[in-house]
Amino acid sequence: MRKIAFIGLGNMGGPMAANLLKAGFEVAVYDLQPAARERFCELGAKVADTAAGTLHNAECVISMLPSSPHVEALYLGPDGLLGKLDPKVLVIDCSTIAPQSARKVAAEAASRGLTMIDAPVSGGTAGAAQGTLTFIVGGPSNALEKARPLFEAMGKNIFHAGDAGSGQVAKICNNMLLAIHMAGTSEALNLGVANGLDPKVLSEIMLKSSGRNWSLEIYNPWPGVMENVPSSRAYAGGFASKLMLKDLGLAQEASQSSGAMIPMGQKALDLYARHCEGEGASLDFSSLVASFREGLLK
Repeated sequence: MRKIAFIGLGNMGGPMAANLLKAGFEVAVYDLQPAARERFCELGAKVADTAAGTLHNAECVISMLPSSPHVEALYLGPDGLLGKLDPKVLVIDCSTIAPQSARKVAAEAASRGLTMIDAPVSGGTAGAAQGTLTFIVGGPSNALEKARPLFEAMGKNIFHAGDAGSGQVAKICNNMLLAIHMAGTSEALNLGVANGLDPKVLSEIMLKSSGRNWSLEIYNPWPGVMENVPSSRAYAGGFASKLMLKDLGLAQEASQSSGAMIPMGQKALDLYARHCEGEGASLDFSSLVASFREGLLK
């Protein structure tokens, strides 16, 4: 597969599509935002005016969209893309959505003779830019093998979680844990600073102690502690808090449908819901620490 249709050029999708271009794939792209489309003109991609416009001669369609309704609107219905694709075309959705939505779209694809896999990613915007993402795949193993060269151009780790929707379940579990340790890291740093500690020194201490975690080591939320992370640029870019809140909502839905209790996940959802009531919604999810600093999360 060399000819790829890529739909969704946001903070994650844009770098992913750019890495496919760098790897020598022929990429036709579409995004609702004109600025995103214009950037890809400069990168040498074929830029379409509609999602359907990316499909000419495509051997694979990749989508990276914000939520379940966006994915279902793109693929399903009388004008959905599934009705416009040759059965030979592989469909890959890298969005993080509800498992039941992933299964719904995959089932409709199968009814039309198409193969679809859900392949949500982990690694953040830095991983997307550097081509080191982790792909968590749900769907047929032979489809994963067919897609592997594409994943290897955009990422470093590839896992097969199981059948359709399994990639989404694993991603929801991962992001719930991410939210929990980001909240805990933010709370601990704020406690230390409030009691006179230097946040950088405290971070170094915890990194060499049992409190070590990804948020502390790779994505420190306290401004000035770490370079090249959202907290060093006023929480611009990155993974928006409102998207983390969306993913925590998906975890809550999965909890309710399965009966698995998530008390810490629920607490993280409550914290992000309160954080997103203000300007934090559009800022990177590590900006949660600002709500702790401002005394808004009591």
